[in-house]
Amino acid sequence: MLKEFCPPLRRLLLLRIITMLSLIHFYGYNIPPFSHVNKFSPLKSKTRAFGIFASNKSHIYLANMEQERDQERSMDISLKDLSKQLEDFAKVRNWEKYHSPRNLLLAMVGEVGELSEIFQWRGEVDKGLPNWEESDKEHLGEELSDVLLYLIRLADICGIDLGDAAAKKILKNSIKYPEPKTKREFI
Repeated sequence: MLKEFCPPLRRLLLLRIITMLSLIHFYGYNIPPFSHVNKFSPLKSKTRAFGIFASNKSHIYLANMEQERDQERSMDISLKDLSKQLEDFAKVRNWEKYHSPRNLLLAMVGEVGELSEIFQWRGEVDKGLPNWEESDKEHLGEELSDVLLYLIRLADICGIDLGDAAAKKILKNSIKYPEPKTKREFI
């Protein structure tokens, strides 16, 4: 099926399929799209996406998953919700033994490195990334999500309420750096 498309369209289709499968897997559908892969990664699995589908009904299934994803996007997701999803995700896979604070921190630093690679040779970029291709923005979103998910899991394992800690930090910063009274204080 994929050989019928020209290479750029095939690449775009593969990226879309990989994204959909990772969402299917993450949101608890427990459909192992890459069951043949034995590579371990606590929160994600990077694999090749060739030869994924064998059935002709896959595109219908993916369309339904995309509709569900769009509906879920419209809902606000709290840090506590994400924390619970990550805890369940690790529990089901028996990965809790690997989720020590040190391991999660190192994994998060690795993800920050991947995030840095995206910006490495671009120079300064405008807000909203107007000159970026959609696939680059999607990749950026994935790497930002990886960092966020590891941070949430790390806070959870350390017994830190991340939302509460962030609110307290904002309050501390507002006291430490009060609002300027005149325009001259901005300089």
